[in-house]
Amino acid sequence: MRIADKFNKGRVVFSLEVFPPKKESGVETIYNTLEQLSDIKPDYISVTYGAGGNGGVQQSCEIAANIKLKYGIEPVSHLTCVNNTKDEIIKVLADFKTKGIQNLLALRGDINPDIPRKTDFVYASDLVSFVKTYDKSFGVAGACYPEVHMEAKNEVDDIFNLKKKVDAGADNLVSQLFFDNEVFYRFIERAKIAGINVPIQAGIMPVTNKKQIERMVSMCGASFPSKFSRVIQRYGDNPQALRDAGIAYAVDQIVDLIANGVDGIHLYTMNNPYVAKTIAKSIEKLL
Repeated sequence: MRIADKFNKGRVVFSLEVFPPKKESGVETIYNTLEQLSDIKPDYISVTYGAGGNGGVQQSCEIAANIKLKYGIEPVSHLTCVNNTKDEIIKVLADFKTKGIQNLLALRGDINPDIPRKTDFVYASDLVSFVKTYDKSFGVAGACYPEVHMEAKNEVDDIFNLKKKVDAGADNLVSQLFFDNEVFYRFIERAKIAGINVPIQAGIMPVTNKKQIERMVSMCGASFPSKFSRVIQRYGDNPQALRDAGIAYAVDQIVDLIANGVDGIHLYTMNNPYVAKTIAKSIEKLL
C-alpha cells in the first residue's frame, strides 16, 4: 500500500523511524527493537541508513523487507542519490520491488567532500522525478525543513525548491525535527501559499540525551525555544529525569499539533522502544 493513501482516511497518520545498528552492535539489535515497536502498530516504519553507500541502502532494504514480512507493517526505505548513477538507482529500485518495498523517502544525501560527486542527480527533486518516471507504482515521500534547509539562501528559496520536489511527484512530505510548533505552523502557511498541497507530517524527536540532541541539532539547524532550553538546563545532567522530561515535551508538542489539524506525526525513535511506546500510549486516543 502506498503511504500517501493512508492520509485519505480522515485521521492523523502516525509513523516511526529507525536506523540500522552500528557494526559493533550486531544486526539482531534492530530486530529486538522492532519486536517492541511493532506493538505500537504504526501506519508505517521508515528505515534510514548512514554514510555507507550502497552497503547502507542494502541493509536498509533488508530491514524494511523484514518489517513488512515479519510484522505486517508497511515499510519506507530511505534512498539517497548524491553518489549514485541512474543505473545504480535502477538496480536499487529492482531490489525494492523484489523484496516487496513499495514506498521510499527520496533524499539527496550528505555531500562528502572527499568523494567525487556523480552528476546524474544534483537534488532530491531529481531523484523524485526519476523514480516517478521510471516506475509510477512506487510511493515517493520527500523531506522538508520547517526552519529552512541549511543550504538554502532564505525561506523563499527553500519553499521554491520544495515546490519543485512536489511538482516532480513527491506524494507526501516528512519534516525535519523541530522543537517549536509555531515554527512548523509558519512553515505550513508558507507551503500552502506556494501551492504545496500534499500531506505534511511533523517530525518529532524526543530529547533523551543531551549530547545526542546537540549533535542532531547541529546537523539540521533546529533552534531551541526558551521552554526547551530550560528543560535541557534543568535536567541535562540527570539522564532519567531528562528522558522523562523529554517524553513530556514531545507529548505536549504532539497534542498541540493534532489539535491544530496536523496531517501526521513522524516519531524519530532513535531506536528507543521505551520512549516510543510511552509516547504512543499517551496519544493513542488522539489519533
